[in-house]
Amino acid sequence: MTFFKATVTAGAVLLATTAYAKTDLTLAMQLEPPHLDPTSAAAGAIDNVVYSNIFEGLTRFGPDGSVNPGLAESWDISEDGLTYTFHLREGVKFHDGTDFEASDVVFSLDRARAEDSANAQKALFAGISAVEAVDPKTVKITLEAPNGSLLFNLAWGDAVIVAPESIEGIKQNPVGTGAFKFDNWVQGDKIDLTRNEAYWGTPAKLDKATFKFISDPTAGFAAMMAEDIDVFISYPAPENIPQFEADPRFQVILGNTEGETILGTNNKQAPFDNVKVRKALAHAIDRQAIIDGAMFGLGTPIGSHFAPHNPDYVDLTGNSQYDPELAKQLLAEAGFADGFKTTLKLPPPSYARRGGEIIAAQLRAVGIEAEISNLEWAQWLEQVFRGKDYGLTIVSHTEPFDIGIYARPDYYFQYDNADFQALIEDLNVEADPDKRSEMIKKAQNMISEDYVNAYLFQLAIPTIAKAGVQGLWKDAPTQAVDLTAVGWAE
Repeated sequence: MTFFKATVTAGAVLLATTAYAKTDLTLAMQLEPPHLDPTSAAAGAIDNVVYSNIFEGLTRFGPDGSVNPGLAESWDISEDGLTYTFHLREGVKFHDGTDFEASDVVFSLDRARAEDSANAQKALFAGISAVEAVDPKTVKITLEAPNGSLLFNLAWGDAVIVAPESIEGIKQNPVGTGAFKFDNWVQGDKIDLTRNEAYWGTPAKLDKATFKFISDPTAGFAAMMAEDIDVFISYPAPENIPQFEADPRFQVILGNTEGETILGTNNKQAPFDNVKVRKALAHAIDRQAIIDGAMFGLGTPIGSHFAPHNPDYVDLTGNSQYDPELAKQLLAEAGFADGFKTTLKLPPPSYARRGGEIIAAQLRAVGIEAEISNLEWAQWLEQVFRGKDYGLTIVSHTEPFDIGIYARPDYYFQYDNADFQALIEDLNVEADPDKRSEMIKKAQNMISEDYVNAYLFQLAIPTIAKAGVQGLWKDAPTQAVDLTAVGWAE
């Protein structure tokens, strides 16, 4: 829901009109990306800056989560579902002036699915057997088996198109085809983008956009109130929202994300390799206390890794209701009547840091001592995501429709269930909507009843903006701060 305050004086309107007659925007985020290559890291902060703004894919997500044409203006699908022929847009150039052609698509997708690929979502491309340039403006993708999710998969930030000519410098100097060009990066402070005057599509309304990185919520509040910044995406201090709602200088936009916030559990590390211990963990958690204490009421309780706004959502919160006595009983049955010690490694977002303190207290009440380590994002990626050196963690998975990650035994929570893997394989090749729906619901039940992780809440996304800013996405169907339609009221 979006709240607009209309009680503005005539003088304020005059001042606002003068102030808003501009074509630059300064937007704040809490997390700074580790680098700017969305095809070789899991950090959502990368996509926040570059998705659609700098880099584009063959398809792209719209603000409502729909999959739309991107660099491919259309496509044909063979009757057997094994061949997709993409027709690329004419007149598209990369920011360095080189032409966008079918060979760039081949390079990008072959790089993403290569054996030595660093792509964080390599599984998106696993069913592709060949990518061929039919001619400079036509690409043919051949699949090993039909995949009803291919167009969806190609819309992810991990599937954007890059060029071999600029790939060496992509992490610090990204060169894409988007409506904005990378201009400057002051590490620890900001990233500047400028409008791409040669953009193939509708040109950006803004001449310049600056992403500022403000990790401290108190500093973010001060900067917003002082009007040093124009927008704060995913505002990290929800306790301040009523104050912004009451101030006619600002608008508060409350939206939904694809972010399943979980107490991530290392399923291969003892004692979490015991399902009774994982179940005890789930029943030791009071979700609502976490939502109220860490998010000031913003968030929807979940019982599986699935977004409540999805039509195939199943409410499975009943599988893990708050019951500390049951948690103690399960621990005793698992041989841990006296509890145990583990690690709780937390990335920077406030939902993790604040939620971690609350969860540690809840676990302590049933005999589990969780030693908290506050990590910077790069440390979290190294230790937890890649190194799997952790017991517990808290993170929000903001990728769209990503329940398939539970079919990857080498994923950081290391869940290895052959039946679940087979279910996802069948889902990937099933085209019938009713059958797909049944499979999706079954998948939710399987991981909920296996207590792979403790499922906490669906992450809300509060955006604070000056009253004259228009065109911001309300919801976050993917990890993106798409500025291509953002501008100021005239």
